[in-house]
Amino acid sequence: MTALTPDLPPDEATSTAGAAVSGATQAEMEAPEVVVLSEPADGVPQVIANPEDLDAAIASLRAGTGPVAVDAERAHGFRYSQRAYLLQLRRQGSGTHLIDPVAFGQPADLSPLAEALGEAEWVIHAASQDLPCLFEVGLVPRTLFDTELAGRLLGYPRVALGTLIEEFFEVRLLKEHSASDWSSRPLPTEWLSYAALDVELLVELRDRLAAQLVESGKWDWAQQEFAALVAGAGISPEPRTDPWRRTSGIHKVRTRRALAVVSALWLARDDIARRQDRAPSKILPDVAISEIAAIADPDRSALRQVSGFSRRQARRYEVNWVQALEAAAAVPDHELPPLHITTEGPPAARMWAAKDPVAAARLSRVRNAVMTRATEVNLPAENLMTPDHLRRLAWRPPEPVTAEAVDAALASYGARPWQRELTVDRITAALAVKAPVPDTTAAATPLTD
Repeated sequence: MTALTPDLPPDEATSTAGAAVSGATQAEMEAPEVVVLSEPADGVPQVIANPEDLDAAIASLRAGTGPVAVDAERAHGFRYSQRAYLLQLRRQGSGTHLIDPVAFGQPADLSPLAEALGEAEWVIHAASQDLPCLFEVGLVPRTLFDTELAGRLLGYPRVALGTLIEEFFEVRLLKEHSASDWSSRPLPTEWLSYAALDVELLVELRDRLAAQLVESGKWDWAQQEFAALVAGAGISPEPRTDPWRRTSGIHKVRTRRALAVVSALWLARDDIARRQDRAPSKILPDVAISEIAAIADPDRSALRQVSGFSRRQARRYEVNWVQALEAAAAVPDHELPPLHITTEGPPAARMWAAKDPVAAARLSRVRNAVMTRATEVNLPAENLMTPDHLRRLAWRPPEPVTAEAVDAALASYGARPWQRELTVDRITAALAVKAPVPDTTAAATPLTD
């Protein structure tokens, strides 16, 4: 039995005790009930997989009004390529359309769809992830609104699509199929429902975020960011130098000969994965490559002792692995890969304290200045200024350090005008500090990339 509060009449005491209990859950009682959005309002549309249906969808989207919501499903973790295996588009007056690009060739040419949309604004969540696979099939927006990036500019701590939808509309998207193999056929109905829901409220989310961008004075910032995304849609990133050096576990490899083993096996696996369009990890895990490389003079028998090479998929290519080991063993000593590679850019920030303590202190000041400015305008620091821009500037600042020189350097790296307007004065002041040479014998504050 609940004890009554002393010195109060029984009814009043009971009421007070009840208020105390309910007060513990007041936030829950006041919080709006979140509804799970389990299927599209208009039902799950049929997948478009023939020219006649595609022409009808193009005509329907052309006749629609306002922005068009666009999304793409890939098969990351299952396929080597990053191509789209399903496209979702939704526009007012047209409804939702699900298009199977695989049915129209590899790669498909869906440029008539882009032409039909004309000057319509495309609304995409995390556009940098989807634009490459959209470009591959001829879909390039003329104007763009990225709801994830808008959320970042507005200072939202979590900007996943499901999180923002729940924040604004009090409905929850189920995301259980986000990591599914979208290259499989036929696609289950529940997957298609999931895909259609990803664009169900995307334009409405865009409108809410746009209103907040205008209200906060950040609309022009967002427009510059969106324009940069559109401009870079068809530009492939520079290929990495020695991409095999990113193999998991390579930090345990200590000799140049062992690095040659990693390189040979990685390249052999990559060739197989590319030809079969399968994710490299599905053929041979990274850890197996690093493990065999750590063995002195590995051969076929050593290969069979490493569990990763015993998997059914890996065993199919044992001849390829043995050939790679033989090729690595035949590399002349003077042609072996170096233990470390030098790059044109600055080294990893964690190494600065040892390599150049003055530069390390300079980077710390610049970072602190940008972080302070980011807090003032309610932005993540990495969106206010790309971390790589700061590293390059702090490693070799312009001489002399002037606002004009700093602005020109940042512009050459790709920083947008709004970013430079907010930070150049702070960064210039941080670079211009004539600080004493740090005591390298003292424990240095670690700097992370």
